[in-house]
Amino acid sequence: MIHVILFRPEIPQNTGNIGRLCACTKTRLHLIHPLGFSLSDRYLKRSGMDYWRYLDVQEHASWEDFLQKADRPQRIWLLTTHAQKAYTQVAFHDGDGVLFGSEGAGCPDYVHQSLQDFRVTIPMLHPEVRSLNLATSVGIVRYEILRQCGL
Repeated sequence: MIHVILFRPEIPQNTGNIGRLCACTKTRLHLIHPLGFSLSDRYLKRSGMDYWRYLDVQEHASWEDFLQKADRPQRIWLLTTHAQKAYTQVAFHDGDGVLFGSEGAGCPDYVHQSLQDFRVTIPMLHPEVRSLNLATSVGIVRYEILRQCGL
């Protein structure tokens, strides 16, 4: 099983799309609170459509709460614009987690420090464009993991 971890997501449509992707790919979704919306939000439901009932989702009160869970991923890869290593240079393993920060702020320094050796990026070809949409980023990385694991 692969885990997608969203650290304090802010936009319900992104989380809904990510939830739909996770349901379709049998991926556990972890939501680290606080969220920028309610899980009953109509935009979340609309973008996740009726797939939400198939989603394996876990909520965590905080980063610390998430880290204390026995069934959390042992290796966590932080996707960030502050890394040099591309996500395609990683050999992902069953049980890994991929962590994505919030749309507005990413992940705080203490998360970056704790995952210093596990930070990867999606390369941007245009020097003036810093990042992709969160849901797009999750899709790119999740399907690379599927490709590596032989679908």
